[in-house]
Amino acid sequence: MTVGELVAHGEGEMLGIGAALARVLQVGDVVALSGGLGAGKTTLARGLLSALGLEEEAPSPTFAIVQPYEPPEVRLPVVHVDLYRLDNPEDVEELGLDDYLHDSALVVEWPERMGERLWPDALAIHVEILADGARRLTASLPPSWKERWPFP
Repeated sequence: MTVGELVAHGEGEMLGIGAALARVLQVGDVVALSGGLGAGKTTLARGLLSALGLEEEAPSPTFAIVQPYEPPEVRLPVVHVDLYRLDNPEDVEELGLDDYLHDSALVVEWPERMGERLWPDALAIHVEILADGARRLTASLPPSWKERWPFP
């Protein structure tokens, strides 16, 4: 698996990273966003959703857990998932996330709550807050993302 690394200085750059990912996102893709509270996972997801055409600001799905977006609201069906409130990896089964992959892309925050259940071909991005407030994004690129990764 190839590793990509980016540094984002500010909210605008995090939104831009999400927008760049949106340009190459396809049905069946999983973007898994990990990192501590306030790291910028939801900001990145908002940038992605906005670039796909969502006009209002996407709410964090912390309480809904699963928030689907469908055309014409977005150009590509996307399901934004926040697993923060799950206590057991077994609870993920009840969400039926695999079913969404037939006709949607998934953006999953807190994928570590899935245990070992994360899809092997998921684009995994870890967001870390640096001392100066910038964010370091470290991406694990599965083969399906190596040619599509939109960053040099």
